[in-house]
Amino acid sequence: MWDIIKNIKQEKCPNCHAGEVFKTKGNVLLFKTPEMKPRCSNCGYSFEKEPGYFTGAMYVSYALIIAEMIIAFILFSFTPISLDYLIYLVLLPVILLWPFNFRMSRIIWMNLI
Repeated sequence: MWDIIKNIKQEKCPNCHAGEVFKTKGNVLLFKTPEMKPRCSNCGYSFEKEPGYFTGAMYVSYALIIAEMIIAFILFSFTPISLDYLIYLVLLPVILLWPFNFRMSRIIWMNLI
């Protein structure tokens, strides 16, 4: 169990726990998406097992986004701002953390399946 959590945190291969999964991390300010390697450089494990394999990662990404929005709502709800601005502040972490969500959802999905 702890190995899985460690792999998710370090973004390592779910098979050998040593190889990197992503070539690039992505950057929201430069509009660069994270880029995955097709195979593990250490053990040769194929990260995409079949077409549509990462469709399930969308559900994981949705759960991450909802958790981030709830945390942002709780943090910003104590400030004296209008509801319109509160909605924008709750959406801000989703926009800024999309490369993180993309990477984490795929890593979590690979370690679950």
